[in-house]
Amino acid sequence: MKKKILFFEDLGKKEYQETWKYQKRLFDDIIQKKINNIPDQKAGYFLFVEHPHVYTIGKNEKKDKHLLVSLDFLKKIDVSFYQTDRGGNITYHGPGQLIGYPILNMDYFFTDIHKYLRLLEEVIIHFLWKNYEIKGERKKGKTGIWFNVKNGKSRKICAIGIRISRWVTMHGFALNVNTDLQYFNHIIPCGIYNQEVTSLKKELKKNDISFQEVKRMVKKSFQEIFDVKFVNMPKKISFF
Repeated sequence: MKKKILFFEDLGKKEYQETWKYQKRLFDDIIQKKINNIPDQKAGYFLFVEHPHVYTIGKNEKKDKHLLVSLDFLKKIDVSFYQTDRGGNITYHGPGQLIGYPILNMDYFFTDIHKYLRLLEEVIIHFLWKNYEIKGERKKGKTGIWFNVKNGKSRKICAIGIRISRWVTMHGFALNVNTDLQYFNHIIPCGIYNQEVTSLKKELKKNDISFQEVKRMVKKSFQEIFDVKFVNMPKKISFF
């Protein structure tokens, strides 16, 4: 069976708002082609990015509900804040955290939101076990990846928040690699009380983890779990 093609792009370090607009442009292009029945050789896009310090919150959440400091305080510590168009609650993005944004036409895969979320989780579970022999776990009724779910206080290493419209996805996952975890002290992460947040660096008890190696391995896990072939993003994209 021929593999589905995804255009891949590593954006490096880029501001949240700029990346959000870029995601939206790719997302809207897929939707317009679907509406107008225009054939497309690709099943979507997959972006990697690392953001400067920023807190984001889902579209249906109150801004101040799980933010523990004022917006003025955020300005003083040079942290941005955005209410987005994704689902989910408040989370933090920043240096040392790998963000993956799959922008997929689910007509090429399956039209099942629950299955899509579980497969995103499976990408990280697969990555952790195959490369580090660390067992990432799901938590009943929650989205994301944790450690130590059944034996004491759980620790979350990966948050997931998505948007789906006309069976096209955007937003995605945030994996803590070398993340400065102190920034999670200013929020109730994902609106879940009494939850610890961890990173790969902390779990492995190392000074630093190779970010490029993590990118390579997560990309490979995504490729295997979603059964896709990556093609580098063209320098000039033909939008609808």
